[in-house]
Amino acid sequence: MTTAYDAILIVSFGGPEGRDDVLPFLENVLRGKDVPRARMLEVAEHYQQFGGVSPINEQNRRLIAALEQLLAAEGPALPIYWGNRNWHPLLPDTLRQMHSDGRRRGLALVTSAYSSYSGCRQYLEDIEQARAQVGPGAPEVHKLRVFYNHPGFIGPTRERVREALAQILTARRGATRLVFTAHSIPLAMSRGCAYTAQLEGACRLVAEAFPELPWQLAYQSRSGPPSQPWLEPDIEPALRQLHAGGETSDVVVVPIGFISDHLEVLYDLDTAARALCETLGLNMVRAATVGTHPRFVRMIRELILERTAGAEQRWLGTQGPGHDFCPADCCPSGRPARSAVAS
Repeated sequence: MTTAYDAILIVSFGGPEGRDDVLPFLENVLRGKDVPRARMLEVAEHYQQFGGVSPINEQNRRLIAALEQLLAAEGPALPIYWGNRNWHPLLPDTLRQMHSDGRRRGLALVTSAYSSYSGCRQYLEDIEQARAQVGPGAPEVHKLRVFYNHPGFIGPTRERVREALAQILTARRGATRLVFTAHSIPLAMSRGCAYTAQLEGACRLVAEAFPELPWQLAYQSRSGPPSQPWLEPDIEPALRQLHAGGETSDVVVVPIGFISDHLEVLYDLDTAARALCETLGLNMVRAATVGTHPRFVRMIRELILERTAGAEQRWLGTQGPGHDFCPADCCPSGRPARSAVAS
């Protein structure tokens, strides 16, 4: 197999790994963004409840280890590097290491399945800023396509939903609802990208495997000033509405907008949403994210082979595969709206 690429780069958000990291991390995330300091301190307290550690870095280490094992066994034999936007290992440091190692052209997997400014375009901007910091000879980096409708993402998500449903008595399934969640973004940002269409498409594809269960999409983890409109409904009002309808006894919450169980899943869903469900008398089961599911890891290899060996693209539904190279004007930020606090 021949390839013009000589490295794989995993690009993620980053997260603190101790109490002393939390405020510097959040200040880095929010630099130049219109997010109230009170909101930042509120999010900081969420991290402190978990010892100041976001699971996202450990999740990425496990994903990298699984992908390294697969590529070593089946190829392509490319080294894997890892760089974050907001916390160590930071992208400029990683690109410096790639340059030092003689790497010239890398393929980047961004740990977001969807197209938006904060989930795609901003990562491309950060990569270019990192390359500028490295200077002449900095590795060229091309991003792999978004994978929201790839069988290697949808199939494992369906499996996670089945695992969650197995925790609900069969006699109660008729009053069970699926609630998919994803990170909210400002409406001004959403108007310039396919984020909501892709999310709704992914939800439909997963829900097709469970035709007996009604479903809906809700959002979580919004930030920014209260006067700024963001995508709704938020998960907590959505749960209240289900309870008020009187026909729901159990909910399976599916964080389809996330590929790993990082802090916004652990706090906003497992802590806050679960506490609300207990108050309302709803039984909530949270489906796991795809994480290091073998079919998801194999999907990453497939995306690599699309670009290195001309492998056939696979997707489900009618929206088609994402583009390999983003147009210069895609996924604008929608400023003065700003991107979200994430973990």
